[in-house]
Amino acid sequence: MLLANSEGVSTAASDLFKLGPLSVSNSILTTWLVAAVIILVIQVVVGTPKLIPNKGQAIIEGLAQGLRDALEPVVGKAMIGRVFPVLCGFFVFILLMNWSGLLPGVGTLKYQVGATQWEDFLRPANSDLNTTLALSVVSFVAWTYFVLRYAGIKTLAYDLFGNKSDKRETHIVMWILLSFIFLGVGCIEVVSILFRLISLSFRLYGNVYGGESLVHSLSAVAKWGVPAAAGLLEVLVGLIQAFVFTLLSAIYIGLICNHDGGHADDEHAQ
Repeated sequence: MLLANSEGVSTAASDLFKLGPLSVSNSILTTWLVAAVIILVIQVVVGTPKLIPNKGQAIIEGLAQGLRDALEPVVGKAMIGRVFPVLCGFFVFILLMNWSGLLPGVGTLKYQVGATQWEDFLRPANSDLNTTLALSVVSFVAWTYFVLRYAGIKTLAYDLFGNKSDKRETHIVMWILLSFIFLGVGCIEVVSILFRLISLSFRLYGNVYGGESLVHSLSAVAKWGVPAAAGLLEVLVGLIQAFVFTLLSAIYIGLICNHDGGHADDEHAQ
């Protein structure tokens, strides 16, 4: 039995059905539906890409170029061609999943699972911690691949633990002491890198879940003006959070690859 109400999203995703060994939750179902809509819209608007683009293709290419121009100074010209598909995928997926909570029925359409218990039939994907944690894992794996592939383990080790002082201008005793300091700082940096899995996932989850809860709570108080204003605010928050996640992922890659220590050459840039 389905029921529409304004109680808002629950704190955890709930399983709807199984596909073999795979449990399909309400957040996964929302992801699939939104992905299907994206594919359909792109096919209708763009169709087969052409050398002379139509209006739809020109708009999509213009938006992609704008995002690329914003990220290029962060990761560098030598790396932007390699990392942009991943970063663009992050931005588009996160943005549309953030905005999916504003669609009618998402977070408000409930189904009954017990005498008094109701669960969300559709749930914003990024209000599920499993989704945001998976995005963080993908970002971490991408960072590891690009850094090791295009900067190298030697550059990474030096960037984390190497003594950056000039040995020719530093007394040998001071240089040795600084080496221990840089080693300690490197250990802290390793912890910071591992902590990115938590910071990226919880930042996105907290903002999206908090916004969804706010919109649905206000819907129970007032039916029109206040929820509409909160919904417009969530459009902006969803855009900012998508860009923040993408930008941080780009910064993490650029910190290692976008300097002289890396060996990503401009001639290989795409």
